[in-house]
Amino acid sequence: MTSPTADRAEPRLIHVSAAVITDQDGRLLLVRKTGTTAFMQPGGKPEIGESASQTLSRELAEELGIFVDPHELQPLGSFTAAAANEPGHLVVADVFAADIGTQGPEVGAEIAELRWITRADAEHLEIAPLARTYFLPAD
Repeated sequence: MTSPTADRAEPRLIHVSAAVITDQDGRLLLVRKTGTTAFMQPGGKPEIGESASQTLSRELAEELGIFVDPHELQPLGSFTAAAANEPGHLVVADVFAADIGTQGPEVGAEIAELRWITRADAEHLEIAPLARTYFLPAD
């Protein structure tokens, strides 16, 4: 016998740090991780003892070869959306604006592809719910 509450499992939460990086044309940088289909903001899960900004700084260096001091990241808030690659999970993201200056992101650890996108581009791509809901550039 199952209880009514057992049938309504709460979604599991995945805590991450994510970046909003735009170029001079207002396009948003999104990445597609190896083995996945959805484009999402760069970032990832914290390691033990890391703050959200330290996590993002490390992830940007590992994934894209971009170096941003954790203290230079501008907090935009905490945002929640369905996880793109893990059904039944919600992603809870501490999101930061990151000014990368003249640094050119390059595909690194875990990343299969990167793209600078406009809102129009997003109509033809699979975009993670977090990025699609909150961070696509205005037309």
